[in-house]
Amino acid sequence: MSKLDELIAELCPDGVEYKALEEIASIELGRRVTKAEIDRNPGQYPVWHGGETPMGYINKTNCPPYTVLVANTGSIGYVNWISIDSWCSDAASMVIVKKDILSSRFLYHFLKSKEFKIKKFRRIGGVPTLELRKLRSFPIPIPPLPVQQEIVRILDNFTELTAELTAELTAELTARRKQYEYYRDLLLTFGDEVEWKTLGEIGKLIRGSGLLKSDFVEEGFPCIHYGQIHTYYGTSATETISFVSVDKSKKLKKAKKGDVLIAGVSENVEDVCKPLAWLGGDICISGDMFAFRHNQNTKYITYLLQTTDFSRYKEKFAHGAKVTRLRQDKLLAYKIPVPPLEEQERIVAILDRFDALCNDLTSGIPAEIEARQKQYEYYRDKLLSFKEVTG
Repeated sequence: MSKLDELIAELCPDGVEYKALEEIASIELGRRVTKAEIDRNPGQYPVWHGGETPMGYINKTNCPPYTVLVANTGSIGYVNWISIDSWCSDAASMVIVKKDILSSRFLYHFLKSKEFKIKKFRRIGGVPTLELRKLRSFPIPIPPLPVQQEIVRILDNFTELTAELTAELTAELTARRKQYEYYRDLLLTFGDEVEWKTLGEIGKLIRGSGLLKSDFVEEGFPCIHYGQIHTYYGTSATETISFVSVDKSKKLKKAKKGDVLIAGVSENVEDVCKPLAWLGGDICISGDMFAFRHNQNTKYITYLLQTTDFSRYKEKFAHGAKVTRLRQDKLLAYKIPVPPLEEQERIVAILDRFDALCNDLTSGIPAEIEARQKQYEYYRDKLLSFKEVTG
């Protein structure tokens, strides 16, 4: 039996009492502070604005140490714990516990586990905000302080260990990605030993149109919206996550198996013209994206459009203020090496292995990082689940 089990068996074998948060803590809205005021009055106290990173430092404080913060706007429901004197802006609420009843660190872990519920306490208006009335009435378990302290010890140790392992895995992933980028660029670097052609000489661009996210249905004809290339898909795909009605699909432009799908716009140069090798059947495509139809290896073309060389080309010719674009004529003018198809297939086979290791969320290092986080969340939620005492 663990120390925690012994404490529960001794101190609260029949369950624990739950109380509304306002009964065991004071909840105060932070006070507004502007960036200009922070710049005029720099100091030692961090200014918290609802996130995990201070927005600056100021020479005054309104938030005592060991306070739990809950974001009111922006990242509504985000929970933070502050161990030093600070300034809390009006974008967050300060939850200051009654120390003889509740550990602030215990409350932090508990509210952190309930962020998804707290996010639902939205008051919809001009600017969505946290409905404090619901936060104040939120039920909190109150096990005896020795039980709280032991749970905090376990979770803090687990958090520290998880953070260390995640940092190590993230560092390894970063190194692997740099290694992948190096070998990708090396494998795709050729001299005069191969023929060079513009994209326009080996294929054509088919511009999508007419597909909106509001057209999506549960089942129907497969489709891809340009935004999904940025947010969901990796290097290649055979199935879509979205569909339109069959009737709607008859009016839309189509991509075919073997096309390279290209996002036509982005918020930055790095992501504009992000490619996706489409290896499935016919699909509908939205505006602000293209299907590049060609006579080469699809993944080979896709990898070429991920290289450092193409990034430099985009930096030179992409343009835009709010959104960035690369004109069709400039895209089709980009010159690429065109070795025999057998050589293209060999290069693709090598790069596919690197790509899976670095980017596939179902295998490799990213999946391990995600597994570590889920493991932590599972044990946290289990430790913070209590039977409520009755009678």
